[in-house]
Amino acid sequence: MDIICQAKSGMGKTAVFVLATLHQLTPVDGEVHVVVLCHTRELAYQIQKEYERFAKYLPDVKSRVFYGGVIVKNDIEALANEKPHIIVGTPGRVMDLAIERKVLDLSKVKHFVLDECDVMLSKLDMRSVVQKIFMATPQEKQVMMYSATLDKEVRPVCRKFCIDGAQEIFIDDDTKLTLHGLTQYYVKLEEQTKNRKLTDLLDALEFNQVVIFVSRPNRAKELSRLLEDCNFPSICIHGNPMKQDERIARFKKFKDFEKRILVSTDLFGRGIDIERVNIVINYDFPDESDQYLHRVGRAGRFGTKGLAISFISSDTDESILKQVQERFAVAVPELPESIEQSSYM
Repeated sequence: MDIICQAKSGMGKTAVFVLATLHQLTPVDGEVHVVVLCHTRELAYQIQKEYERFAKYLPDVKSRVFYGGVIVKNDIEALANEKPHIIVGTPGRVMDLAIERKVLDLSKVKHFVLDECDVMLSKLDMRSVVQKIFMATPQEKQVMMYSATLDKEVRPVCRKFCIDGAQEIFIDDDTKLTLHGLTQYYVKLEEQTKNRKLTDLLDALEFNQVVIFVSRPNRAKELSRLLEDCNFPSICIHGNPMKQDERIARFKKFKDFEKRILVSTDLFGRGIDIERVNIVINYDFPDESDQYLHRVGRAGRFGTKGLAISFISSDTDESILKQVQERFAVAVPELPESIEQSSYM
């Protein structure tokens, strides 16, 4: 049965499709039975690591991740030598291997999974690539789509990939998308005072790990450098220009707790799961309410406590914050003088 599933951030959507596909998989040498597509390279890397973790005692099952920014020759060799049964990747690289170079055979695929399906199908260029990959797979297969946000505009697009009678799990009441263990505040301030306020917060708050979201790659680099100059254990990840190997290496450092502060663009705003993150700071406020939900969902995952603080420095920021509060029926009060540690640790 095909599935279109919406569930709030941090509730284990990845584990659902990883376990479901592993449970149904009977590996055949040289045949790809599972294809998982997602919108960022880091998320693809993370999902494949979950397959490795859950397949620890399934020695015959092989999985491999494929994404752009790395030498394609290595991917071609991996397909020939490793013969993976499960392919996780970004649409561009998977299409290149399967359709352009014809070195990835998708004719035996039994399960086709889209993670963060709304962002993949709402962007026309990415949707076009996903469709081409989809058409290269057999007509008879299971389609599974997952996201925390599935608005009414993208749902009909999702249905076009499924056969009639697909199981649909939607959360039509947006108020149920908020994370109940997450404490949320905003700070109204001028743009030029953001750095001082950020360092004051990092000094005052107890944290395991923090993700700080900014709007552009150059701001990520500059802010991370500033934090390092102030002796904060910071690392930054952004999409441009940064080599893919470097991006994955930095992601791994943060995930392995070698660094406690990550400054990033919205590259990390969706899907990325770092279990020790208990604070998210919107240094630059997101452009729309969906992205706010995804960003703050990096903290307070699996029902744990977390803290989200948003800097509001323009009328546009105020307007979007108002939308967030109205849409999700959540009160985001102004940051108090002090925060009880037990509320987010």
